[in-house]
Amino acid sequence: MFDLPLGRRRFLQQSAFGAALLTTPGLFADELARTAGLTEGPFYPDRMPLDTDNDLLILNDSITPAVGEITHLSGRVLSPAGEPLRNAFVEIWQVDNNGAYLHTGTGNADKRDSNFQGYGRFLTDVRGNYYFRTIKPVPYPGRTPHIHLAVSQNGKRILTTQILIKGEKQNEQDGVFRQLREAAARETVLADFKRIPDSKIGELAAHFDVVLGVTPDDSHDTVKGGIGKPQWKAGPPRRGSRPPRRPAE
Repeated sequence: MFDLPLGRRRFLQQSAFGAALLTTPGLFADELARTAGLTEGPFYPDRMPLDTDNDLLILNDSITPAVGEITHLSGRVLSPAGEPLRNAFVEIWQVDNNGAYLHTGTGNADKRDSNFQGYGRFLTDVRGNYYFRTIKPVPYPGRTPHIHLAVSQNGKRILTTQILIKGEKQNEQDGVFRQLREAAARETVLADFKRIPDSKIGELAAHFDVVLGVTPDDSHDTVKGGIGKPQWKAGPPRRGSRPPRRPAE
């Protein structure tokens, strides 16, 4: 054994400390901005589709895709310290390209795209990742384009919010969005919908990290029934299967 010169020893110590800061979630880091909650709204599906996976463009074994701008929506579910939440149950629901929800009360059910699933769910992996293939949200009377998103764990809803398009002109006139008074809170519900450069069919990618404002209970690794609406008794969701590829983040 021999002693390293003081300068080199300090350099290695500082390098190790710097590496720890980069690789250890939450170590000496400021808390992440917590995702603002927004209303669930009246159109959470009252009848679940037979297909509830994370690909909203194809129903079961159909070969006819839904109409709309194909969007790859991905992100992570995180604690305020940046730690990933494994086995979080993520749900999304939205209108189809004609502005109709998968709900018996939607105002234009006669125009609903029967090929659009309208609702999807995904169970986050060990890194907290989720992924959906859907369409870019469109406006409908009274609302700016948005995607509803909810996170549950062990049968309990822990966040309900909405994803709005960053830069969308209608946002400022939207009554739900305007409930968020602080600019910082508004930023937490906005996502860029960007063209994928190598896509030959004009696909989009949107990244939306969810930062929880509660300390999740990670003592269980299974999802219980009763997520979302009490009358819905769902089986465990599948991790994404059908989408052919995932865009680079």
